[in-house]
Amino acid sequence: MTLHTHYKDVNDELGPQHRALRQMIPDVYRGFNEMSKAALAPGALETKTKELMAMAIGVVHGCDGCIASHARGAVRAGATREEAAEAIGVAIFMSGGPATVYGARAYTAFCEFADAAAAG
Repeated sequence: MTLHTHYKDVNDELGPQHRALRQMIPDVYRGFNEMSKAALAPGALETKTKELMAMAIGVVHGCDGCIASHARGAVRAGATREEAAEAIGVAIFMSGGPATVYGARAYTAFCEFADAAAAG
């Protein structure tokens, strides 16, 4: 695993784990999926902004899976590196020193997905 594929690998590793648990508690996952769709749907805030917010919350909670998922979502929604960095900056402001560690991880994840999207 290289630095440039780490967060894709995080998503890939979690996939089978989620599928196994989803088989045991399908109603919970179905409900979470519906809530996720509703929360990230464009409204007064565009999806890009909501994905950046979710990524920043992943930074505050130190959740690599959340960071990977929402960094990818933010890239797919059209967020720029500058927007990602600023969202991470707010997370650092609100959470302090520990967020500098996960903030750096989130920026790396965002750049990884952005580079992959640019490569086609």
